[in-house]
Amino acid sequence: MLLRMSGLLLRTLREEPADAEVPSHRLLLRAGFIRRAAPGGYTWLPLGKLVLDRVTAITREEMIAVGAQEVAFPALLPREPYDMTSRWTEYGPLLFTLKDRRGADYLLAPTHEEMFTLLVQEMTSSYRDFPLVLFQVQTKYRDEARPRAGLLRGREFLMKDAYSFSLTEGELQRTYAVMRAAYQRVFARLDLEHTIVAAMSGAMGGSASEEFLASASVGEDTFVGCSSCSYAANTEAVVTPVPAPPGVDWPASAVHDTPDTPTIASLVSLANARALGGRTDWTAADTLKNVVVTVHHPGTDAPELLIIGVPGDREVDMKRLDAALAPATATLFDDFASRPDLVKGYIGPQGQSVRYLADPRVAPGTAWLTGANTPGKHATHVVAGRDFTPDGTIEAAGVHAGDPCPACGDGSLTMRRGVEIGHIFQLGRRYTDAFKVDVLGADGKPVRPTMGSYGIGLSRAVAVIAEQHHDDRGLLWPDEVAPADVHVIAAGKDGQVAAALSLAEALAEDGLRVLVDDRPTLSAGVKFTDAELIGIARSVVVGRRFHDGYAEIRDRRTGERHDVALNDVPGVIKKSLGYRTGNGREV
Repeated sequence: MLLRMSGLLLRTLREEPADAEVPSHRLLLRAGFIRRAAPGGYTWLPLGKLVLDRVTAITREEMIAVGAQEVAFPALLPREPYDMTSRWTEYGPLLFTLKDRRGADYLLAPTHEEMFTLLVQEMTSSYRDFPLVLFQVQTKYRDEARPRAGLLRGREFLMKDAYSFSLTEGELQRTYAVMRAAYQRVFARLDLEHTIVAAMSGAMGGSASEEFLASASVGEDTFVGCSSCSYAANTEAVVTPVPAPPGVDWPASAVHDTPDTPTIASLVSLANARALGGRTDWTAADTLKNVVVTVHHPGTDAPELLIIGVPGDREVDMKRLDAALAPATATLFDDFASRPDLVKGYIGPQGQSVRYLADPRVAPGTAWLTGANTPGKHATHVVAGRDFTPDGTIEAAGVHAGDPCPACGDGSLTMRRGVEIGHIFQLGRRYTDAFKVDVLGADGKPVRPTMGSYGIGLSRAVAVIAEQHHDDRGLLWPDEVAPADVHVIAAGKDGQVAAALSLAEALAEDGLRVLVDDRPTLSAGVKFTDAELIGIARSVVVGRRFHDGYAEIRDRRTGERHDVALNDVPGVIKKSLGYRTGNGREV
C-alpha cells in the first residue's frame, strides 16, 4: 500500500475543535481521521478508515482462529422478532424505530440476538450441528439522549457481535472460555491496557457476565479492584457483603422532635447535640436514608413508586439502581405535593404503603436513626425485622473506595475508571425459549440450545486506542493498527520529493504499508508537525543528507533519530516492525 499525501483527502487542524470533549475526539478530528456528520455520527476519512479496518481485521482473524463463522445481517429489521422477546418495549427510547410505506414497523438494530437465533432455528436440526459460533461485523444504532465524547458514545457505531449455541451447560462454559481467551488476544494485539471485570447483562439478559474495561480517565464506567485478591467488578455488579446479626436487644423505637433537619448532615448534628437515644456519637452511617423513585416499566404507561433505603453515608447510585431494576428504569420522584403521606426529608420505612427495598446492610436486627413519617420528626432505634420489614433487598447504594471486598473479605476496594471495549456473557435460553428452538439430541429427544454472547465495539476501540496512545504532540498508534507501517517525509525541494517517492515505492514493493508526504509546497516544519499529529511510530526523512545517500529514521515513541543509507532503509524498517514474510508483523 502506498498513500501519497499530495492526493490524499486530508485536512489537519492546528486549533482544538471547540466541541471536542476528550483527547481521542480532539486528536482524531485534528489529525483528519474523522469528521462529524451529525450528533453521534461520524464520517471515517481515509486514514481513519485504515485504522478501523485494521482493528476489524485483527478481531476477525481471532474469531476465525477459534472456529467462528462470519455472517452478515441487515441493520434494518422487522418488529415481530423483537416483540417475541419483549425487547421492542424493553429498549425504550434507545431504539430507533420507523415505518415503511405500508405502515409496517421496523427498527435499526441495536443488537441482533433475535436474528442469530432465528437463523440457527432455520438452518440446524440435529445435535451434529453443534456447538456453533457465528459472528458478524455490523453497524448498530442506539438513540442516545446525549451522544458525547466523539466515538466513545455515539448513535451509530461499528460492532463485532458473536453468539455461541451449545446443547449443554458444560459445552457453553467451554465455548465461553475459548471466546474469553480470544478476546484477550484481540486486546493484546490492539495494545489496550484493560481489566476483565464482573458485570451486569442489561437489556440482553443472561448471566456469568464480564466486561473488558480499558483504562481511561475519561471512562464512563467505574470499576473496583481488591487490594488483596484478583476480584474486579463494574460498580453496577458489586455485591454488598451482608453483615452478621448484631445480637443486640435494642430499646423500643422512640420518636423525637427534629425540626429543620431535612438532610443527613443536619440530622446527625442535632442528634449529637441533643443526645437522641442516649448517644452523642451518631454518624451518617447510623442513619437510614429513604429515597423515593419513580420506576418506569417497559410497555406500560403506569409508573410505580418505590422507596430505596440506604445507609445515610451513601447516595443511591442511579446506574446501579437501573441495573438492578432492568429492564425497568428509575428517576427521582419530586412531586411530593401529590403524596402528603411521603414527607420529604422525614420519610421512614415503618408502616409504609409504598413498596420498600433496602440495601443489604439494612439487615434484620440492625437499628437505625430514620424519619418518622411526620414533618420535623425522626425516630431512634428503628430495627429492621422488628419495626419494619423491607419488601426485599436491592444493590443500589453507591460503592466507596475502602469498602470490604465481597470476594475475599480481607482486602479493600479501590476505584478506577474505564471504557467498555468488550462484553461477554452466558445468555442461557432466553432467546431459544422465545422462538422455541429445539433440535434432535443424540438420544432422539428434542434439545433446546443455550447461548453465549460476545461483543466488541470496533469503532469505539479506535477511540480507546487513541485515548491510551497519544502525547501532547498527537496520536501514537500501535504498529498493528497504524494507518501505515512507515511515514516517508520529503523535507526539502531539491530533489527530495522524487527521492522520497522512489523510496516509498521501494518500501511498498517490499510489502510495507507506506504513507509518503510528497506535498511540494509545504515546509519541512509543517510536515513534521503533521507527522507527529498523525502518529505513525516510524518515519523516514529524506532531507539534508539525501545527496550523500542517507535518510534519517525517526522513532516517534522514543524520539531516537539516526541516519541510514537509503538502500538499507527497507531492511531497518522491516526489522523494527518484526516483519514476517507473508504474514504481517509480530508485535
